[in-house]
Amino acid sequence: MPEPVVALRAVHKSVREGDTVRPILAGVDLAVAAGEAVAILGRSGSGKSTLLNLIAGIDEVDRGTVHTAGLDVTAAGERARAVLRATRVGFVFQAFHLLPTLTVAENIALPLELAKVPAVSIAPRVAELLQRIGLADRAAAWPEVLSGGEQQRVAVARAVAPRPAVLLCDEPTGNLDDAAAAMVLELLANVRREVGCALVLVTHSRQAAAFCDRRLRLEGGVLHAEHAEAAP
Repeated sequence: MPEPVVALRAVHKSVREGDTVRPILAGVDLAVAAGEAVAILGRSGSGKSTLLNLIAGIDEVDRGTVHTAGLDVTAAGERARAVLRATRVGFVFQAFHLLPTLTVAENIALPLELAKVPAVSIAPRVAELLQRIGLADRAAAWPEVLSGGEQQRVAVARAVAPRPAVLLCDEPTGNLDDAAAAMVLELLANVRREVGCALVLVTHSRQAAAFCDRRLRLEGGVLHAEHAEAAP
């Protein structure tokens, strides 16, 4: 069996709140295969976003190990983790985080430029993604004139532009109405199949979780298999 593209073993993480240290993760184990989609559900404050940040090497574990796209994140330095995020990990956020001073096309091109992709290859990739997300006619538009659903589609295109091994999504439909959310989820499913990346999606939405192969619940600092009858 091939090695998982995301592997967490006995991961512990706490945060300091004033004079108090609050445990967030208390021995999390997780393995995600290439091309697999896993939904992480749980209450606000349960540690779901922290889990994504550990996978991406943004935060550091207290104990345990994290391997992402072939890199031992827990042993790697900041430079190696930054290269991982630039080339092997895509991130989609609830708040879109498009740069307002860049056009739609420029936002999508940005990670390719940061990854030092040859300029001759960037324009065709951006044009391909604009076509894929149905916004070929908005390439020169500024993010502020787009609807929320359109902005999130651009954010997805930007995240997958470098063809990452892992796509991390933090409440990607949280700011969208049902119709826009369904369109973004369908786009995520399509690009996952195209790129062959692993998808880890943090969500409160049953609609979003239903698009994934597995659903796990983060509760009490550990992951549990999610059952259909469980409460949201």
